Amino acid sequence: QVHLVESGGGLVQPGGSLRLSCAASGSTLDYDTLGWFRQAPGKEREGVSCFSMHDGTTYYADSVKGRFTMSRDNANNTVYLQMNNLKPEDTAVYYCAASRWDCGFYTVVETVQNTYVDYWGRGAQATVSS
Repeated sequence: QVHLVESGGGLVQPGGSLRLSCAASGSTLDYDTLGWFRQAPGKEREGVSCFSMHDGTTYYADSVKGRFTMSRDNANNTVYLQMNNLKPEDTAVYYCAASRWDCGFYTVVETVQNTYVDYWGRGAQATVSS
């Protein structure tokens, strides 16, 4: 069993930065990829990024490409999402996720996300506002 705990959310002004952390505990062999999803108020949950533990490849949604960077600390079994140049439309609850599937899972629509995501964190609120 894998447990995921997010931290690092908060309130920032447009153009600011936040760094989210996702600490994983339990078996580290139960997942092959780690990803981030987000859900804005009144919107469906969408995939943000995904990191493959096997080949080190990272994928990003077009809406965050060039602004968000995902990384992982193997020693601490923690994955990070560095969010720069934040926009009001980035306001959302951000969830980390672990999956036995490849990174294609982060592109699926909300109604089928649970089919591919094996473990979810509880979420961290990020608010971008003046």
